[in-house]
Amino acid sequence: MNESIRRDFPLLRNRKITYFDNACTTLKPQAVIDAVNGYNSEYSGCAHGRSPHRLSRDAEAAFEGARRKVAEFVGARANELLWTRNTTEGLNLVSRTIDFSKRQNVVTTVMEHHSALLPFQLLAKSGKIALDFVGADGAGRVSTKSFEEKISGKTRLVVVHHTTNTTGTTAPLQEITKIAHDNGALVLVDGAQGVPHKAVDFGRMGADFFAFSGHKMLGPTGIGCLVGRRAALEELAPFIVGGGTVTSVSLESCTFDKLPSRLEGGTQDLAGGIGLGAAADYLKKVGMHRVEEHEKKLAKALIEGLGSVEGVKIYGPLDWREKCAVVSFNVGKMDPREVALMLDHRGFAVRSGFFCAEPAMRHLGAPHGAVRASLYLYNTEDEIGAFLAELKKIARIA
Repeated sequence: MNESIRRDFPLLRNRKITYFDNACTTLKPQAVIDAVNGYNSEYSGCAHGRSPHRLSRDAEAAFEGARRKVAEFVGARANELLWTRNTTEGLNLVSRTIDFSKRQNVVTTVMEHHSALLPFQLLAKSGKIALDFVGADGAGRVSTKSFEEKISGKTRLVVVHHTTNTTGTTAPLQEITKIAHDNGALVLVDGAQGVPHKAVDFGRMGADFFAFSGHKMLGPTGIGCLVGRRAALEELAPFIVGGGTVTSVSLESCTFDKLPSRLEGGTQDLAGGIGLGAAADYLKKVGMHRVEEHEKKLAKALIEGLGSVEGVKIYGPLDWREKCAVVSFNVGKMDPREVALMLDHRGFAVRSGFFCAEPAMRHLGAPHGAVRASLYLYNTEDEIGAFLAELKKIARIA
């Protein structure tokens, strides 16, 4: 990546900071900021025929254009993409609306984000489903064989990450999907950490549902997507009902609209969707193959550099080829939050804690959490060098 990429991000021009918290949220390029401002300042009307005037028509054209852009970006068709607030809402939408009356078993893994775990944990506690877990090895990898042992003819749904937010490793999704489908089960993928970091082809993946967030891929906060095979989406019952979900209403009943409107209740985040379309355009222009290659270089430099810092323990694979540029670690017996605050005082933004994946971090051997450095397309090897130099100073007082 060249310096022109960094110049596209106003925050990097306006603030003296090294931003290594991209798995939490990413910075916004000027193109995304301009797209959001353009809606708010030039055609800030409702969409989808709720008003017949020109502003409304312009807003609908931009919003539906963004739907097509984002769908294409992940290898889906526009009519397979639902707007949500974020990955969490997409995962909850599926958990709350899928029919478990004939099959109650759900299989997931110990490495999942809380947003993929908790909706099904609550269903299990209420007796609506039976929840089973696939284990992982010491580095957090899940194997195809483990899924073969857990998935059966009783399984209704398999819930699995594309890429973890703790170790940056990717699950063998095509193999998992085949096992699930061979047993008549559906597959829901948490793609929050996948879409930003490598090319995604929903059709080729073969999954039934795929959820992701805009703010982790240079887009605005509060906008995300649930992509689904058309037949799978048709199985979902209305989730949030009200304006926009129906074609007619009486005091006794209503007639629901076709997809996607049926599952997109209320006025959507038009500015957010348009901004996410601009983010997809930006990443497409850069090229996801370039993003992935750049992250591999950063992952190599970061992992090898951390290995030279006395007292640092890395969680997950030590081979940079197996992961994106996400590394969780601890420094001696120091409290992770203390390390993160000391790095903040030195101008480095990282995250600490369990990263909304407490069972995963405990499995990896970090019962008190860890520090996470997560890098993206605008980060550089020079920043890593400066980061490691400051971390060595911190390690000396550990």
